[in-house]
Amino acid sequence: MGRNRGKLVPWIPGDGMLNSEEAGQVFALRKLGWGMRRIAAELGMARNTVKAWLEAGPERRYGGPNRIAALDAHQDWMRERWRVGVRNGDVFRQELLAKGVRVSLRTVERALCPLRRGQVVADKATLRFETPPGKQMQIDFGEKWLFIGGVPQKRFVFVATLGHSRREYAEICFGLRQRDWILGIEHAFSYFSGVPEELLVDNPKSLVLSHPRSGKVQFHPEFLAFCQHWGLRPRACQPYRARTKGKVESGVGYVKGNAMGGLEFENDAALDRHLARWLREVADVRIHGTTFERPIDRFEAAEHMALRPLQNQPSYLKSRWEERKVASDFRVDIDTNRYSVPPGLVGEVVDVLIEQDLIQVHFQDRIVAEHGVAVGRHQVVEDPGHVLTFVNGCAWIGRPNEIERPLSAYEEVVGGESW
Repeated sequence: MGRNRGKLVPWIPGDGMLNSEEAGQVFALRKLGWGMRRIAAELGMARNTVKAWLEAGPERRYGGPNRIAALDAHQDWMRERWRVGVRNGDVFRQELLAKGVRVSLRTVERALCPLRRGQVVADKATLRFETPPGKQMQIDFGEKWLFIGGVPQKRFVFVATLGHSRREYAEICFGLRQRDWILGIEHAFSYFSGVPEELLVDNPKSLVLSHPRSGKVQFHPEFLAFCQHWGLRPRACQPYRARTKGKVESGVGYVKGNAMGGLEFENDAALDRHLARWLREVADVRIHGTTFERPIDRFEAAEHMALRPLQNQPSYLKSRWEERKVASDFRVDIDTNRYSVPPGLVGEVVDVLIEQDLIQVHFQDRIVAEHGVAVGRHQVVEDPGHVLTFVNGCAWIGRPNEIERPLSAYEEVVGGESW
């Protein structure tokens, strides 16, 4: 591209300034329906240049008759190296030197320009593939700072989007642990009253251990077991190509910008209630920008019946062990709910058995507390005995209370042997 006193000067077909890759990009974008102004802005050309080439047609000869191209014989090799992830011009120069080709870095960078422009075009012109009803659910996390109770706090939002209807489910989380992903997915199944055929994820380490550009994806064994439990087929986006799950990428932005745009909430329970109402009254009934239909209508018309019914299948997390440190209010936090333990355990690390309807707290091989699993989120479940012990200022050490009950006392109730 020439310049004259700081102004763009158009490339004229046949003057040797435009090579085959550059001209080919002009015609490829035109075929996608892009206008001349948009093509010119994307490729960094003058609009008159784009117009001249489009008028000349793809049959015109690219480049000038005397164009010197020291790397023409290596174009296929350079494309292959680019495809597998080599991006640095000096790395190309060093590899070419090892092949006996001595060229300057500037020459290499000029040869890489079409590849770099093509990558930008590919990233921005990603096709959004439509999936049949019940085929796919895409998931992702986002994060945002909010004022909770007047205090700035960071919250994570899990978003699941059904590929066909674009219906969304979202919930607030406090972290990005594997358990947070699994809980979010299972809550989405419950919300949609069904299970899709496959799950499309990005590449978080809690779900995907490795994803080479060429080769088999290695999923986390626990995530694979979860997918097998639900009869799902996991899929992972290409590395650095999260746009391939653009439905949920745009969904995360929509939730953060719209549902969480108010920024201020009285507490986490109020935020949860707001998000549940927003899903029903805003997200479900808006006219979607791609389908031009309401997500709830497309869901009810086709996707709902295409999902595999839950059929009372238990949660994958129906029984698990976790460690917790007892807080100063003698409670432990489990799945956003808080459960009391004897006050004397403040600051201690306890083992917690979490089952579908039971929370059991263990300390030094003894059961120190049992609770039913709370219904909902951000609930506080207390044993009156723990509160009474705290109010009376009684220490639990040496007293015949829950912490001194041996496991054998529970054998008759739960069965099995003590351990």
